[in-house]
Amino acid sequence: MQISEMRSYIRSVVDIDSSDISDDVMNRFLGEAYDVIVYSEKRWPFFEVSTTFSTSGGTKDYALATVGASVTNGIREIASLRTDDHVIQYLGRDTGDIVYPLNSDGSGNSWYWSYWADNVRFYPTPGSGETIYVRAYKNPAAFGAGSSDATEPSDLPTPFHMVLATYGIARAYEQQEDPTMASQYFSIFNQELENLRARYEDTPAPQPVRLNSRTASRWMSQSYLPNRLRYSWE
Repeated sequence: MQISEMRSYIRSVVDIDSSDISDDVMNRFLGEAYDVIVYSEKRWPFFEVSTTFSTSGGTKDYALATVGASVTNGIREIASLRTDDHVIQYLGRDTGDIVYPLNSDGSGNSWYWSYWADNVRFYPTPGSGETIYVRAYKNPAAFGAGSSDATEPSDLPTPFHMVLATYGIARAYEQQEDPTMASQYFSIFNQELENLRARYEDTPAPQPVRLNSRTASRWMSQSYLPNRLRYSWE
């Protein structure tokens, strides 16, 4: 559903026209709905991306912006990291810094990573440059970014378009000082969003792979996941 079509639909339901609520205000309502949806869940599957970046020998800390530099809008959460040979396991920052003190001279293959304040740290410090394969979730584009009224909302699958409009209806009723109808449509919006959340989260997604031994030469052979849930690179 195009943005202009959403506005027309909202006005038809609320029985108003552009003299009651302008296009700019209506777009703001739809933008609010977009933000509520995309930021209500960090791991929407349609925001999942795969990318790579390279470490440097002797450098243990990497900004999240560096890790996701090749991803449009950047990444907001890392799901997993691996090298060509093994999965890099997540480790809490405090635990990692105790096991591998900051003043330690130890370096080599990185077996663990931690995350704190938009910063990724590897343990031990990489001894040389290496390609890291990243599975992550990208930042959503701004509502309507790079688009016009004749296009669909950025970054949202079609099933979410009517949910956007439902929120817009609630806000339009609120603007028209009809709290009863506004409350009803906010309730519908919340229910529709939960239904879609259940639908999308029910879709099997790639899962982290556990190694029986960190010395395993090929991680695929150590995977405990059924074939249908393994990564595409296995």
